[in-house]
Amino acid sequence: MNHTDNQRGGIYGTSLLILFVVAFAFYGCKDVVSHFTSKERELITENKELKKAISNLTEESQIGYAKVISQEKRDGRLFTTLRFVETDRNDPSKKVLEREYTIEGNIVYFDAIIIKFFNQMIMDGKEKSLYLWRKVYGERMSPESGFSIETEGKEPERYADIFSKLSIDTRDQFWTQIWNLADDPNYLRENGIQAIFGSVVYKKLSPNVIYIFKIDNKGYFYPETVPEF
Repeated sequence: MNHTDNQRGGIYGTSLLILFVVAFAFYGCKDVVSHFTSKERELITENKELKKAISNLTEESQIGYAKVISQEKRDGRLFTTLRFVETDRNDPSKKVLEREYTIEGNIVYFDAIIIKFFNQMIMDGKEKSLYLWRKVYGERMSPESGFSIETEGKEPERYADIFSKLSIDTRDQFWTQIWNLADDPNYLRENGIQAIFGSVVYKKLSPNVIYIFKIDNKGYFYPETVPEF
């Protein structure tokens, strides 16, 4: 599309908006769309669908939070005890998993597996990014020696209602074989999955704040800091 086409598109879009306002004034909300041409009605519908698609792409969900229970020095070394909570998919105030960890230092890493679907499936509202919490560890620990969050190979409680429609064997295979599935192009393509990958975020933890973990539908997750309630 060239510059002239862009100008025409912008002019037509503005004209359509003006037409909508005028029609609303004359006919009221109930009958306003019925007085448009089929092309104008189509553009209004497409615009709503476009907004919904963009909303699906940028939508974020809370998936849990962490808070410091205590920080103390032992033989001159700082230790942080934190509470980690995973929240319900439909109700962020409901806990589905709760753990406490004590880690040397105050910089803590949170490790998860992300399942990212193709953008078109997200825009159509068919899928959202999934995740599986793996480990928590400090900067003085190796990832291998980190503390487990979810039980390895077990289906996360957060997705129980989604996977309840599948057979037990299928559900077990998905979560136990997730890394193998990540390297199976045919499986990924057939299920609309763009990638399965690991992602780690870390924060310097302090008392009196809450670290809320969020994930968007494109698979980006991060901790947001808010004051303690």
